[in-house]
Amino acid sequence: MLKRYTGWTLALPATLLVALFLILPVAATIGTTFADAKGVFSPYVTFFSSGFRRTVLWRTLEVSLITTAISLVFGFLTAFVVSRAPGRLKSILIIAAVFPLLTGVVVRSFAWLIILGKNGILNNFLVGIGITDEPFSMLYTQGSVIVAMVYLFTPLMILTLVGVLENIPEDLIQASASLGASPAGTFRQVIFPLAVPGLIVGAVLVFTGSFTSYATPQLLGGERQMMMGTFLYQRAMVNFDWVGASTIAAIMVVITVAVVLAMTRIAKRLNPMTT
Repeated sequence: MLKRYTGWTLALPATLLVALFLILPVAATIGTTFADAKGVFSPYVTFFSSGFRRTVLWRTLEVSLITTAISLVFGFLTAFVVSRAPGRLKSILIIAAVFPLLTGVVVRSFAWLIILGKNGILNNFLVGIGITDEPFSMLYTQGSVIVAMVYLFTPLMILTLVGVLENIPEDLIQASASLGASPAGTFRQVIFPLAVPGLIVGAVLVFTGSFTSYATPQLLGGERQMMMGTFLYQRAMVNFDWVGASTIAAIMVVITVAVVLAMTRIAKRLNPMTT
């Protein structure tokens, strides 16, 4: 009987802290949206009846999903190379992947302002080699936000996948090849299914980071490419519309939880270890 409750006893302090500092504030924030005098769901009706607000929500989802998809591709390829590299080279590659994380998000976003500006590095290079006579307008577009987001969050994807790919037994890959499977078949039937848990964890990290990001969309997207994080800050700190800001926060929480649950369900279906 004592052993049965030991785990719960040890987990109780951490559980109380999570409930006190995470669950209760979020619940209180969401609760304020149902106390409007105009009606229980009136803040949500107001939000979704606005074409501008629906556009901001859709843009945020679109940017987050595109960022996640691109980060999955680049992160998986990079992590696979790193996991197969010899000892010293692997350490160097991991340090190179982690190094951008040592710099703040705002600093890294400002770096893209310098790169993508009309007088920036990329435009000067394109003009210098004769591809264009006039600099392109790259800033304050959805593309610039996605590029910066991919740069910010791909290291998280790499770090998540390296450990997963390293733990795939080499014997399985050799056995697949000895049974006549092509490299593509080995990847499709052995490597990819076993890497699904890492892919899902990385995708969740990238999606939630992109969906809730504030600094990067503000600096590289501006008012023309406003996203939910920027919109939330504007409603709370500029317009002092706390109910509107709480409504935005509640919608973001619900969408994030829904995406995480959907990705978890996909992982269970694709991972052969759970069947």
